[in-house]
Amino acid sequence: MSVATLGAMAWLESMDLSLFRFINLKLSNPVFDALMPQFAGNAWFVPVLVLIAAGLLWKGGARGRIFLLMLALVIGAGDALVINKIKKSVDRPRPFHAVPEAKLLVGKGGSGAMPSSHTSTWAAAAFIAFVYYRRSWRVLVPLAACVGFSRIYVGVHHPSDVLAGAILGAGYAAAGLWGVESLWRFAARRWFPLWWSCLPSLIDVNAPPQSLPSGVSLATAPAQQWLRLGYLLIGALFIFRVLYINSGAIELSEDEAYQWLWSKHLALSYYSKPLGIAVAQFIGTSIWGDRELGVRFLSPVISMVLSVFLLRFMAREVNAAAGFWTVVLCSTAPLLAVGSTLMTVDPLLVLFWTAAMVVGWRAVQPTGTTGQWLATGLLMGLGFLSKYTAAIQIASFALFFLLWKPSRIQLRRAGPWLALVVFALCMTPVLVWNAQHGWITVHHVGENAKLDKPWKPTLAYFFEFAGSEAGLMNPVYFVAAIWASIALWKQRERNPLLVYFFAMSAPVFYGYWLYSLHSRILPNWIAAAVVPMFCLAVVYWDQRWRAGARAVPRWLLAGFVFGTIGVIFCHDTGIVHEISKRRLPPKVDPLRRVDGWHETAQIVGEARKGLLAEGGKEVLILGSHYGVTGLMSFYLPEARAGLPDNPLVYFRTSDKPKNQFYFWPGYRGRHQGANALYVDEESLPKFKKGWFSLWLAGRKDLYVEDDRDRTKVPKEVLEEFESVTDLGTRAVVVRGQVLRRVRLFACRNLLR
Repeated sequence: MSVATLGAMAWLESMDLSLFRFINLKLSNPVFDALMPQFAGNAWFVPVLVLIAAGLLWKGGARGRIFLLMLALVIGAGDALVINKIKKSVDRPRPFHAVPEAKLLVGKGGSGAMPSSHTSTWAAAAFIAFVYYRRSWRVLVPLAACVGFSRIYVGVHHPSDVLAGAILGAGYAAAGLWGVESLWRFAARRWFPLWWSCLPSLIDVNAPPQSLPSGVSLATAPAQQWLRLGYLLIGALFIFRVLYINSGAIELSEDEAYQWLWSKHLALSYYSKPLGIAVAQFIGTSIWGDRELGVRFLSPVISMVLSVFLLRFMAREVNAAAGFWTVVLCSTAPLLAVGSTLMTVDPLLVLFWTAAMVVGWRAVQPTGTTGQWLATGLLMGLGFLSKYTAAIQIASFALFFLLWKPSRIQLRRAGPWLALVVFALCMTPVLVWNAQHGWITVHHVGENAKLDKPWKPTLAYFFEFAGSEAGLMNPVYFVAAIWASIALWKQRERNPLLVYFFAMSAPVFYGYWLYSLHSRILPNWIAAAVVPMFCLAVVYWDQRWRAGARAVPRWLLAGFVFGTIGVIFCHDTGIVHEISKRRLPPKVDPLRRVDGWHETAQIVGEARKGLLAEGGKEVLILGSHYGVTGLMSFYLPEARAGLPDNPLVYFRTSDKPKNQFYFWPGYRGRHQGANALYVDEESLPKFKKGWFSLWLAGRKDLYVEDDRDRTKVPKEVLEEFESVTDLGTRAVVVRGQVLRRVRLFACRNLLR
């Protein structure tokens, strides 16, 4: 680079800093001090934006809806693919590093300074709004300018950052609009000819309709369009989920890490679950390695396969639009959406339950074949090898035979009975393993179900079950499904498909709801029933809409919007901070269980190094809970490297089986004389009364500090070591909040 070029760059940088000092320091005044941080971000912005968006969805017509879609697509893609990439590659320090006396009125931010993402977003929004609403520039251009100016005034950006942000924002908005418009003109004409003929341009929404392309059949085109849109949605969701998992936005949960360890010890079955989850994680980690993507990869794959099943099945049995909307319902129900990213036993169960339902529908017809019944029995068996709840599907088929008389002809044939034989054969691995291990799974499942608890009906859990399931299924969809379950009885004699979907869901959903009169039911236990309940709702309300119930689309839109917001929240609870400028208390944050484990492992690793430095002895790690044991095994590199033959992390010794670790070799007899670090996760303190009001007021003292010591080292550990020393509690701090607390104990000289 020439001397002249270097000199010019130095002069520009000097001018940049001089202008920053002028705006940030010389123009400083009390009015701007109060006003400019509001442009940088305030608690009213997102609620107002949501209200405007709701108004445009409800009353904005095609122009308003397309405008919102373009806004979301273009700004989302531009910020992720352009602005964030440039920020990371340039990595320019914020101006307060070069100007120590800078007046900083907001947070420092954790990313680079060049370019200003706030400015780019507002510039892009102003450009897109101008394309659809010409007069909007009178409001949005001054507002975007104020936002850009505020970023300099509050001390977080150079003037050049703001200028670059404005140019890039307007640039990627123009490029994005042109790209989407070109794609629509090229692809929609071929793939969605009916919709394209009505809306030939996404920018000029008032353009006159076009004639249909030659060769388009009005008889088949509508169904083909819905199917193509369904495949497009399924593909887009799959790509998003894989990228989300690979981004590191969330870490493993306790169950995922615990079951990842199972995949290192493949067996016929396990303490609490069949072998399916271990095999699934073995496949994923064999492809992608021992990282989050490897553990979770099959989850979005399962969701994609399941969605294709539903799309094609509903298109064949009802209509293509019903198939598409079934996929939409499943994608905007928080319970199923979360199950499309986390890899636990539930995604496998839902897949095989639904597949057995799809194949079983053909089998129960009078023309059903033995081969279809054998396939149904195999799928039910694979479901059982994923989660024991799958056995309830036998009751579902029995209920259908009871409710739909024509299907009973199958009971006089070999098919259903051979399906039961295949199902029984699939149970063999579980039965063999349990016979070898004292039928421990039977005892564990019985304890979970509280079968030893006397039957004393109570409403304590009945309404809790209804509320939690309504929230996780989406309240609109929940009500629609319950309504359809009740209303189907009027037409059960003439619509076997409605009866079939009811039979596939009722034993699980209503069975557990009834059992909630006995004891608490965990919300995910009904996962297998959700898909058939949604199918039931789609079939019933599709009929009602075609019969003239014009409110159905409005309620569908309400459910879609509500569900989308819920799904976004489940994937990123940080939006609460974006709206309120206050982070959710960790105690109520649903993502706390998949966050902060890297930091926890670092704390444990540093404490272990301290013990190693004492005398050269090996130092093991003992977990107080199966989840902590699994997570430390995954997130401590030295622990992960030793698996499966030389584990560094063990579950503490117990006198009776408490989890799968009981059946694997422990540290006794293998590491005599070693030291160990005992790790126990402490419960967060209780909330104060009125904590929600304190949180709304921005207070941080939400908890009642309790000095009572609830962390105790089990007597088995105390007896195993020569001495046990309390190293105290360590706080795991993430984004300025105490996410969890771990209590550490130094255990010296293993005696046996």
